[in-house]
Amino acid sequence: MKTNGSDTNLPKPLWLLAELTYKCPLQCPYCSNPLDIARYKDELSTEQWIRVFREARAMGAVQLGFSGGEALVRKDLEILIAEASKLGFYTNLLTSGVGMDEERIKAFKEAGLDHIQVSFQASDEEVNNFIAGNDSFQHKLEMARLVKKYEYPMVLCFVLHRHNEAQVEQILDLAYALKADYVELATTQYYGWAMLNRDQLMPTRDQVERAEAVAHRYQEKLKGKMRILYVVPDYHEERPKACMNGWGSVFLTIAPDGTALPCHAATELPGLDFPNVRDHSVEWIWNESPDFNKFRGYDWMKEPCRSCPEKEKDFGGCRCQAYLLTGDATKADPVCSKSPHHEQLAQLVRELDTKDDRVTAPLVFRNMRNSKKLTAETPS
Repeated sequence: MKTNGSDTNLPKPLWLLAELTYKCPLQCPYCSNPLDIARYKDELSTEQWIRVFREARAMGAVQLGFSGGEALVRKDLEILIAEASKLGFYTNLLTSGVGMDEERIKAFKEAGLDHIQVSFQASDEEVNNFIAGNDSFQHKLEMARLVKKYEYPMVLCFVLHRHNEAQVEQILDLAYALKADYVELATTQYYGWAMLNRDQLMPTRDQVERAEAVAHRYQEKLKGKMRILYVVPDYHEERPKACMNGWGSVFLTIAPDGTALPCHAATELPGLDFPNVRDHSVEWIWNESPDFNKFRGYDWMKEPCRSCPEKEKDFGGCRCQAYLLTGDATKADPVCSKSPHHEQLAQLVRELDTKDDRVTAPLVFRNMRNSKKLTAETPS
């Protein structure tokens, strides 16, 4: 694949993620939103979002995810869902459920929403509410039941970390009791607020192995009844994930202020000036913008990725992870055992496995106050 934006063989942005707002009633310390969320005040208007949807659909996008922050904060969400549905998108709401009620679910149904994914912080009410920063557990249970009542696919997401990795069996029992069709055990990925809290959130290798064994046992036990996805944490792997199926290959993320990104974490990377949909069309951004072409294809790769026979499977791994762990986004993702930085990552994991004081170290919870403090202390 060439990296020239005029190449007619470029892939199409099949999956559009609309991060409608970074405002959120939850304060999860593993949130992947950028640390400087307080800066994202000038959100796209209803009309601007609809224009983005039209342009992305014309480019070939077929799936549209509404996310945040918490997308329910946007009062125009029903309008945006209806317009996206008219355009022919398969629409998916990724939500905590906080801010949703039965009347709003009815409105979503009437607007044409196809799918609702409800996230939980744990199967235990105390842990869930501690991580969320509010008393949301019982409300989440009610919303999950209403999603099922209105004949949506029952999709639940549980983010796993050191504080709940040992609860996988209870998590799956809860999901089954709620009659879930699909459960995603989404291991914390260390970007944004999660990176800030990495030492306190990362599970031990023993926790990961036990959790994986439980997940596999339930996959067999509930085959044909409930689909279960469990992904081993990157830091405990030997091969990197095919991040976003390759940079600028399938996924297009639009931040609340209109910044277009090849993935939701790409703002982590320094030296890039991602285009904004206020200034450019989706077509120009996807095909022509220098930053969307920067890591597209294979020409940018250094060794050992350049000559690796697996580069067409993993695309060199995650550029954001490579930067966060090595300081250089062009290097091989250290998760890969072929990376010259892999042993440093393995040593970090071993040290955290035996570091007792991280259990009592305070978490930094995601909120505007902490965002402003971090922004003041960490100049961009």
